[in-house]
Amino acid sequence: MNADERRFEVLRAIVADYVSNQEPVGSKALVERHNLGVSSATVRNDMATLEEDGYITQPHTSAGRVPTDKGYRLFVDRLSEVKPLSSAERRAIHNFLEGAFDLDDVLRRSVRLLAQLTRQVAVVQYPTLTRSTVRHLEVLGITPARLMLVLITDTGRVDQRAVDLGDVITEADVARLRTVLNAALVGKRLTEASAAVAELPEQAPAELRGTMTRVCTVLIESLVEHPEERLVLGGTANLTRSIADFPGSLRQVLEALEEQVVVLKLLAVAKDEGTLTVRIGEENEAEEMRSTSVVSIGYGSRGTLLGGMGVVGPTRMDYPGTMAAVRAVAAYVGEVLTGR
Repeated sequence: MNADERRFEVLRAIVADYVSNQEPVGSKALVERHNLGVSSATVRNDMATLEEDGYITQPHTSAGRVPTDKGYRLFVDRLSEVKPLSSAERRAIHNFLEGAFDLDDVLRRSVRLLAQLTRQVAVVQYPTLTRSTVRHLEVLGITPARLMLVLITDTGRVDQRAVDLGDVITEADVARLRTVLNAALVGKRLTEASAAVAELPEQAPAELRGTMTRVCTVLIESLVEHPEERLVLGGTANLTRSIADFPGSLRQVLEALEEQVVVLKLLAVAKDEGTLTVRIGEENEAEEMRSTSVVSIGYGSRGTLLGGMGVVGPTRMDYPGTMAAVRAVAAYVGEVLTGR
């Protein structure tokens, strides 16, 4: 083992001990706890070099050292592969998500699961509607003058809307509406679908025009993106368990997490499904998030990116475990949503 590799082993041992014990790490403890195969004098020299190079630092009040953002970055970059979850863990994730009955439920469950698995804050972005296509529109008569529209997209989104017609409608006319609307919508991206729907009232026969206008007005609302539904957040209370990791900045972080725009930016790095991104401390664009690390990934299936998900926690986090959990949950959410 050359000197660089040996120093990396020392850094890795410091990261492991600091993440699990929250205490700055001294050379004596490293030699006792880890089989580094060298003397404590060598470990002290290696720590001095790591400190000079900016990978570890000494908190004012302690004889031990802690990793810096640069140290965590080297550690994460050198993780040759993320340890896969055990088959029992994978089965548990799959069963938990399989039990969901619609998109909202899948995303709520995945956030709860990620927060539990990583003990961090979990965040999932709703599938961006611009990428969704209409799978089916069900039109049901609730009363002779009231309809229920159920819009189903290929991403598993189900949107229900009631339409008051102000006039009675026959079963035959409900069937005509259903046929015309599905012919105009099915297989179209949502943006194209709303444009197609806007033209339908003009094309409708005179006796159906009033009804079609009311139905299309309500339908366009379903097809247009609602930014306030873009995110699901869970496990915020987990941050308060590591209050020492956020000296003076926990409140800032919590406030930033309430800002959808800040969180969406954290997830915006997900350019394709399955690629993990780790942003550590100062690498985060938003100033309020520079005491945190963000592990994010795009989820989807068969080459289609639906949205982003990830976790936010202190820079002192279990990176290998967090990365494995984020990757596994994303894979299953993609499967569950596109396999419906």
